[in-house]
Amino acid sequence: MNTADFLLELAPEDSIALAEAGREYTFEELRASVSVLTGRLSMLGLPPGTPVGIMAPNGLFWVSAYLAALRMGLVVVPLAATLPADEVVARVRWVGADALLVGRAQADALRPSLPRSIPLVVERTEGLVPQQRSVPSVSSVPSEAVEVDLDEDALYMFTSGTTGDPRAVRLTHRNIQANTTSILGFLDITPDDRMLVVLPFTYVFGLSLLHTHLRAGAAMVIQQTAVFPQAVVDRMVSARCTGFAGVPSTFGMLLRNSTFGTTALPALRTVQQAGGRLAPALVEQLVRAQPQAKVFVMYGATEATARLSYLPPGELTRRPGSIGRGIPGVDLRVLDSVGVPVGPGEIGEIWASGANISPGYLDDPEATARKMPGGMLRTGDLAKVDEDGYIYVVDRVEDFIKSREHRIASQDVESAALALPDVVAAAAVGLPDDTAGERVELVVVRRRGSGLLVADVIAHCREQLSKHMVPEVVRMVDALPLNASGKVVKREVRAMCMRLAEGLSEAAERIAGADVDDDSVGGVKVS
Repeated sequence: MNTADFLLELAPEDSIALAEAGREYTFEELRASVSVLTGRLSMLGLPPGTPVGIMAPNGLFWVSAYLAALRMGLVVVPLAATLPADEVVARVRWVGADALLVGRAQADALRPSLPRSIPLVVERTEGLVPQQRSVPSVSSVPSEAVEVDLDEDALYMFTSGTTGDPRAVRLTHRNIQANTTSILGFLDITPDDRMLVVLPFTYVFGLSLLHTHLRAGAAMVIQQTAVFPQAVVDRMVSARCTGFAGVPSTFGMLLRNSTFGTTALPALRTVQQAGGRLAPALVEQLVRAQPQAKVFVMYGATEATARLSYLPPGELTRRPGSIGRGIPGVDLRVLDSVGVPVGPGEIGEIWASGANISPGYLDDPEATARKMPGGMLRTGDLAKVDEDGYIYVVDRVEDFIKSREHRIASQDVESAALALPDVVAAAAVGLPDDTAGERVELVVVRRRGSGLLVADVIAHCREQLSKHMVPEVVRMVDALPLNASGKVVKREVRAMCMRLAEGLSEAAERIAGADVDDDSVGGVKVS
């Protein structure tokens, strides 16, 4: 079955599909909108298998463009609406996209840079859906959906690039349909649900929300940004949202810079967290904040179409820090360096297999062979297992800090800092050090109005961590560098620390012997 038909197959016509900018759209109206864009796309004469980019904010246009392209058997290339024009042009050329479906603002930004040979299908000012009385029925869609081989490419998804340069991951129709079915096997989503969406559909976690809620016939309430956390809480209240999903930075801001923990949200029944490890202190606070809601801690990867594991809400207190076990249809293992499953308490790498695993990276057979040997996925995450097979991520391979004879998990340092109620976000990195090889540096974002000092953070870390894990430098900043998905970009954190270190060295040379303010942006070196 064509994936567009698969996603819309079960949705009731009169149920709400999307709510944005003061307007709600039913599934009937969404189908009409898809019909409009299918007609516009068909005029380009693109054969099935042709890559086409989509660059627009979350909303009716994005969803309609996505479904229209899938319906025609085209390969969708989601492009973050925040990407600079030169990066968009580079990605479009690299994947060989022959057209772009773009929002109005994005069209204005791209036109000066985009080659004229690449046509733009631009969101129209008058909108996509005619007045209710003239909405065409499903039968009036101009042509049947293109029959596709389930193992053909449906998506080229760029990885988040939090630890290196992004790659284009090939995701097939089978990958999408299998992962959507698996997720709905453990998440009880119904047509009565209303999911508040702050994650962009260009991010694999955000896109999986789209897939599951379309398939379940549930509504998506679009909130374009989570930068203002109180606005997110207010929208949950006004839209009577039953679900919410976010990455660690999302929940850090919600829990410590908004009224999420004190506002009554009786309709909220499900919270999904993925996109990186949420510190145990924040998980505990999240559960206390809205005790009526079930909290699902999950784990995934772009190369896995979205989700790989989940921890049942009933296990949160019994297994703090666990990502659970594989979702239905996914075999998740923790293997040692020779491919043997590790015993309880031992560290190995997480490997995954299942119908949701990508066949590889676009035009990169070397990386494909290294990352997905034999059709299995090497996640690059090191983890432990307990006696019952529940998995606990220790850290990403490249994020370990190697200091003297120790290997320090950056996530352990971050979790210790986040146990402080005034810390909204934290990132620990290793910086070159002549004596230790690498020294631990911690970058912290404080809650608005907090009087937390660098010395407070250091004292707390000394109480919570082994001596070799205590950060030698703590830096207070206004915000951590995040990508378009809201995930911390560690390589940019390291670069920021290097710049700040160089700046402090220069200042020290100019003001020899001067004391460093305990609450300085640069931080304090600990002896």
